[in-house]
Amino acid sequence: MEEIQIRPCNTQADRDWLIQLWQREWGGTTMVTCGVSHSLTDLEAFIAWEKNERVGAVTYRKDEDEAELMSINAIVKGKGIGSKLLQVLEEKLGKQGYRKLWLITTNDNLDALRFYQCRGYRFVSIYPGAVDEARKVKQTIPLIGEYGIPLHDELKLEKVIDDDYTRERDLKI
Repeated sequence: MEEIQIRPCNTQADRDWLIQLWQREWGGTTMVTCGVSHSLTDLEAFIAWEKNERVGAVTYRKDEDEAELMSINAIVKGKGIGSKLLQVLEEKLGKQGYRKLWLITTNDNLDALRFYQCRGYRFVSIYPGAVDEARKVKQTIPLIGEYGIPLHDELKLEKVIDDDYTRERDLKI
């Protein structure tokens, strides 16, 4: 098996691929979290590569001392692509002095909830009805989500990721 390489998204071909990925996986190039719309074109991204093929991506945005994980996608599940993307992002942000990485997911996204909790993310907030409100802005959000669960609420998870965290984790490996 070829090793997965993570590289910044920095070419027009990368951006075009991301747009297609977002349209297929997220129903468009707009993400709504906590009532705020975000455009893919305003986000930073890393792309996972296997050989010469793009196999995943992570997009994020930075605030003053924390960052929001906007999306993460692995084209093939179970190969560690998502884990590697998240690890590279956490390390980069930690080295740049960001103290937290947080994300919003939905009440139906049981696989994502398991994924993030296994990697040290903790629940910090629930926003009842937030998806119902977001659906007014982004009509492509379905009424029924994964596992047949009605899609209504946003859940916020976060992880402390400062430079001390990345140094400590590196020492354990």
